[in-house]
Amino acid sequence: MKKSLFTIILITNCFTAVFSQELKSINEPVFKVGEQLSYRLKYGIFTGAEANLRIEDGEKINGHPTFHITADGKTAGTFDIFYKVRNRYETWVDHKTLLPYLYQENRREGSWKHTDKVSFDHESGKITAGKGGFQFKGRVFDFVSAYYFARNIDISKIKAGDKFDLPYFLDDGIYTLNITYIGKEAVSCSLGKFNCLKFNPTIIPGRIFKQNSKLYLWITDDNNRIPIKANVGLIVGSVTMDLTDAKGLKYPLNPINK
Repeated sequence: MKKSLFTIILITNCFTAVFSQELKSINEPVFKVGEQLSYRLKYGIFTGAEANLRIEDGEKINGHPTFHITADGKTAGTFDIFYKVRNRYETWVDHKTLLPYLYQENRREGSWKHTDKVSFDHESGKITAGKGGFQFKGRVFDFVSAYYFARNIDISKIKAGDKFDLPYFLDDGIYTLNITYIGKEAVSCSLGKFNCLKFNPTIIPGRIFKQNSKLYLWITDDNNRIPIKANVGLIVGSVTMDLTDAKGLKYPLNPINK
């Protein structure tokens, strides 16, 4: 399964809000149609990539209204000259349950290209993708729908040291992301300083990450629950993700200061 550093950061970003061992019923989404989030990924002082997420009204699927959520990512600056990335991930999720019906991706990373179209049948517990059919039990997501679902989970009883897992489908199978909640911390991004919840998702050492690499992510400790910052150490240097713009939010952002 081939993934660029950009894709790894974006995937992990989308799972940072998963912090309830019991996924409680969702009454009303904390987001709305029209929400747009923009991020910048920096390698040292250099901007390496940009990402944008947006929510639109989707078509009905099996008679059910959907949200159409799109995540676009591309390399920027000098990185775009040497290794061009143009990735788009799309998901269509149910208005009420926020479970995905359909997921599509179109990834161009250097000379490598990959497309996939994935359908989720939650009644029969089957995923149908380009590489075949996959059975599953319980709730399974694509990585974009997982983030938007997780933003609606009750976090009132979370405590430092809690660990959580979330199953997701990507490329050729169902995987699990492991996350540890660290605690609360005030963190700054391009939009100001915010009270945040801090998480440490598990990453696997290899060609990009060194043996003792740590990935930390911060999400706003408010009704929006959006990631504002991430940092991960690499074999050489580190990468930081920063929230640069937020529009169409259901609730106002509440920075400590700007």
